[in-house]
Amino acid sequence: MGLGLLLLGNSAFAQKTAFKFDFGSGKVAKGYTRVTAADVYSEKTGYGFDPATPVQAVDRGGKEALTGDFVTSAAPFYFSVDVPEGNYKVTVTLGDRIGSTLTTVKAESRRLMLENVATQPGKFVTQSFIVHIKDRKINAHSQVSLKPRELTKLDWDNKLTLEFALQPALAALEISRVEDQVTVFLAGNSTVVNQDEEPWASWGQMIPRFFKPGVAIANHAESGLSLRSFINSKRLEKILSLMKPGDYVFVEFGHNDEKEKGPNDGAYKSYTQRLHHFAQEIKKKSAHLVIVTPTARRSFNEASQMTNSHGDYPDAARKVAQAEKVPLIDLTAHTTTLYEALGVEGSKNAFVIYPEKNLNDNTHFNTYGAYQIARIMVQEIKAKQLGLAHYLVETPPYDPKNPEPFSQFQWPASPKSSLLKPDGN
Repeated sequence: MGLGLLLLGNSAFAQKTAFKFDFGSGKVAKGYTRVTAADVYSEKTGYGFDPATPVQAVDRGGKEALTGDFVTSAAPFYFSVDVPEGNYKVTVTLGDRIGSTLTTVKAESRRLMLENVATQPGKFVTQSFIVHIKDRKINAHSQVSLKPRELTKLDWDNKLTLEFALQPALAALEISRVEDQVTVFLAGNSTVVNQDEEPWASWGQMIPRFFKPGVAIANHAESGLSLRSFINSKRLEKILSLMKPGDYVFVEFGHNDEKEKGPNDGAYKSYTQRLHHFAQEIKKKSAHLVIVTPTARRSFNEASQMTNSHGDYPDAARKVAQAEKVPLIDLTAHTTTLYEALGVEGSKNAFVIYPEKNLNDNTHFNTYGAYQIARIMVQEIKAKQLGLAHYLVETPPYDPKNPEPFSQFQWPASPKSSLLKPDGN
């Protein structure tokens, strides 16, 4: 009887979709769950800190329970909560009564949510953002076919995981499932996927930082995929199972499609046919498709000019967008402009090119490169006057001819890193 009740209690907690946590060792605010520095994640409680990223509790005292104490760490730390699939509004309260704080927040597999949030001594800030949580299940008989490397990604587990970095003072956290968000599904390869480990990155994991609540970014991209393997692994089917009228799908492929050499493959054959298939299926759901041409590879000629490494694929994508009467973002052209603006040597700073680590990758981006491409995507959402533009946070205009200097870009590295190159080229 006791065991049965325990199991029932755990199951009930795992299905909760609303939480309020008060961090620290001091007073606990009414209606909140106390979380101390010793609360390591366990399946029994369904929440807690990653034991590999410990925190310290600080108690400033005072009458206000919620802001009288907090947790912090000199290194990035993780806090996780068990939740079912869905879109979640996350609200963080940050600040310290006697010290300054600076916080960057990432979610799941290094999705950038908040960047350099600063507070002065005695001041507190409360900010909200939306995190999409996904699972493999499509229906009672079908699920997404994951690659082995995806099985350990934070994007695919049963938890909502937040990473706090810089000089954070986390006082409180609220999480609640929301049903009224416009969901933006991302379909693509390694240039779009949420890269789990440093120094790899993509524009898909940077772009959440630029949206206010009202939009959820659901990134279903994965390294090494083409349109064919994306469809065959049931990722499009998964997206369609979640989609509601008014949602968006951004689709960027080409890098790996180019390697498919069957008699029916090619830019104007299978690639074109599959993009049309995407458009038709998404239109059936009364949702919006945005076709994105593939990011350019870093490929300079002897005259220090970029060359086209994608053949007819960008042109094929443009033609499908025109035929289907859907918006097109020409990321091939814009990233070509970006790399030429950075120059032959300067553009290396946008890629995973680190000779000291024996890494020389002219396809995959580091965090600086991924961030610049996300800025391009944001600028194009504005230029195309997509309905999503209403939900963008205020940022200055971005011109790939004048990118942010590499020397001014700051990124707190996450704990997980790897020298293993992502699938695809």
